Amino acid sequence: MIKHIVLWKFLDEAEGHTKEENMDIVRERLTALLPIIPLIRSFEIGKDILHSDMSYDMALIMTFDSMEDLAAYKVHPEHQKVSEYVKKVRCGRVSTDFVI
Repeated sequence: MIKHIVLWKFLDEAEGHTKEENMDIVRERLTALLPIIPLIRSFEIGKDILHSDMSYDMALIMTFDSMEDLAAYKVHPEHQKVSEYVKKVRCGRVSTDFVI
């Protein structure tokens, strides 16, 4: 199995919304992918609660059966739509993928 983790820092304002509103929009849009992309085995998303200098604003943790499933998720047209929005409202992103 593959664990996929993404952390984002959001712009204070973008696309006519505040940082908080954009985090909610991203959460809603990613959650909406669950019934559309059955390759996703587990899904967690949440906002940072510490707000330290080293914190990112939001984290996404997903599990896939294989690297092929993760690759299929990344190019899925519905995921691409969400990704394009996130690119407009974030100012930082880091990710990691590993075998569990």
